[in-house]
Amino acid sequence: MSKNRVQIFDTTLRDGEQVPGCKLNTEQKLVIAKRLDLLGVDVIEAGFPISSPGDFTSVEEISKLVKDATVCGLTRANKKDIEIAAQALKFAKKPRIHTGIGTSESHIKYKFNSTQDKIIERAFEATAYAKKFVEDVEFYAEDAGRTDNEYLARVLEQVIKAGATVLNIPDTTGYCLPDEYGAKIKYLKENVKGIDNVTISCHCHNDLGLATANAIAGIQNGARQIECTINGIGERAGNTALEEVVMIMKQHPYLNLDTGVNTKLLYDTSLLVQRSMGMAVQPNKAVIGENAFAHSSGIHQDGVIKNRETYEIMNPEDVGVTESSIVLTARSGRAALAYRAKNIGYDLTKIELDDLYPQFLKFADFHKEVNNNDIHHLMELNKIKKTSIKL
Repeated sequence: MSKNRVQIFDTTLRDGEQVPGCKLNTEQKLVIAKRLDLLGVDVIEAGFPISSPGDFTSVEEISKLVKDATVCGLTRANKKDIEIAAQALKFAKKPRIHTGIGTSESHIKYKFNSTQDKIIERAFEATAYAKKFVEDVEFYAEDAGRTDNEYLARVLEQVIKAGATVLNIPDTTGYCLPDEYGAKIKYLKENVKGIDNVTISCHCHNDLGLATANAIAGIQNGARQIECTINGIGERAGNTALEEVVMIMKQHPYLNLDTGVNTKLLYDTSLLVQRSMGMAVQPNKAVIGENAFAHSSGIHQDGVIKNRETYEIMNPEDVGVTESSIVLTARSGRAALAYRAKNIGYDLTKIELDDLYPQFLKFADFHKEVNNNDIHHLMELNKIKKTSIKL
């Protein structure tokens, strides 16, 4: 695989589904898994097989369904978890076991009541055991974002020796700043023996709104896999948003990085996940939000009407949105009113537009948005002749 190719690891069906109220049944998961495969993600984390019989069944059925992507099952660093995951993945064309353990001082001391050396031993044993079942083993160092870099390097050297193919460096609590997270990846690239033979993965949470920025900092410093979810859903404040990192790489060619994602399916996939999980995204959500390509300010509207790129860095069609939206409000100018009127058949003269605009503003002051029916009503009030209407 090209050094400039960034793999997209989608965990919508695992980390994303952990959001309260977003539980999916197996049938719903299969629909989303099929779409993710079509979207072109490299890895689908299908679930945590030992967590429940339902999760085991979902991972097993997804393994049967998926044609192109690697199917991954999560485990803790113990043999029973790994054995159950291997059973659930037995039908997968490309199976991966994702195992790991916490490595930060907080996790070692309070979560495991253990020592650094014992954690390294457990990490090695879990990775080596998973390797007995599948060739592709990903190791996660939970809370790597708050783990001392020197100790983290020691852990990763051992799991590479045990057979790990992917090293997941999670900012589990979303605590890191982008320069800190990027520097951590750079340190590992330069100080872990054998790291050039494996893939470094970024798994960033959004507690401080930095998940996307941290993931991009990670790939700029040598990581080549991003773990993310559709719409950025996930534990607490969520995960890195798939649509955001994919479009950042697409829109910034100087990064010289790309993915295998069909971006034209992003918007439709977002809607599918929103409907399935009953969790709508905020209108101002980057890339796929309702207002991502909507313009209501007169200055912006005039610029977009004249040349879309004046205020849009992305072509809406690239993410599966039909067109930009010119929303009429009290902040809209003459150009926007004329544009919207023309779209529904009114080719206004300058005199007609000058007469209509003050009344439009008075009307708009009392309404959040002026729709097509309102425009028709204004035309009738102004007695604009039907000869100016092109239907």
